[in-house]
Amino acid sequence: MGVFVITKRNDDRYKFEFVSRKGKTIFTSNSYELRFECEEDIEKLKELLPEAVFMKFKTSSGKFYFRLIIDKKEMATSRKYTTQLLMQRGIDEIVRSAGTSELLDFSVNDFVFPEIEAFQD
Repeated sequence: MGVFVITKRNDDRYKFEFVSRKGKTIFTSNSYELRFECEEDIEKLKELLPEAVFMKFKTSSGKFYFRLIIDKKEMATSRKYTTQLLMQRGIDEIVRSAGTSELLDFSVNDFVFPEIEAFQD
């Protein structure tokens, strides 16, 4: 089962990713100014998943990706896949498990380990 992960981008805006049970990012959302906007869009995505549209594309270098559209709004863009089959597996994982996936919030960048200098006396 996949999981939604909220993190911060380098510009301090929020994003969420849907990560597969194997730890691979399937898609990444657009940027959000506030964390609760991420949470709202995740809930909206879970609720409206049956109506979601997956627009599929191919890059000039031959990679495949999709964009997730809900209510005529682009919610996320997938990672690049080497084959159409792998891309379809990513979509299948979303359809199968996104509706019941957990939410992990890593947006608070508190470093859990003390600085090395603290131990050097």
